[in-house]
Amino acid sequence: MTLLDVDVIRTSAELSLGRRLQVIDQAINQWILENDVDTVVVERVFSQHNVRTVMGTAQASGVAVLAAARHGLTPALRTPSEVKAAVTGNGRADKTQVQLMVQRLLRLPDRPRPADAADALALAICQVWRGGTENRWQEAIAAQVTR
Repeated sequence: MTLLDVDVIRTSAELSLGRRLQVIDQAINQWILENDVDTVVVERVFSQHNVRTVMGTAQASGVAVLAAARHGLTPALRTPSEVKAAVTGNGRADKTQVQLMVQRLLRLPDRPRPADAADALALAICQVWRGGTENRWQEAIAAQVTR
């Protein structure tokens, strides 16, 4: 695997919710167009102690799913523990462990920063490793159904 590019979308807390989601949508749309994206993977939102954090994450995830669908892509959804297990071998790995493994796997001179960039790269690595198998499995099932 080779890292081509990574980006983290940030929005100002001073913007309204609708405007923040528009900024995220526009950035994802532009990323898909500029990078000839053929796969989108989104972290599945899980229950956290802070309901506000969960809501914001869920809204941003929904925007990512919608942006992918707009381009004819069906996004894969991955849980944080699934991603951590794929990248580190431990579904309960901490952020530092994930950053170090992403650095090693992509042969980067430094750990990806911010931590959100490492998380995005870990999602991509997980999808490359696990998504291909799942896609082949679904294609085999579809071929059996049509026979």
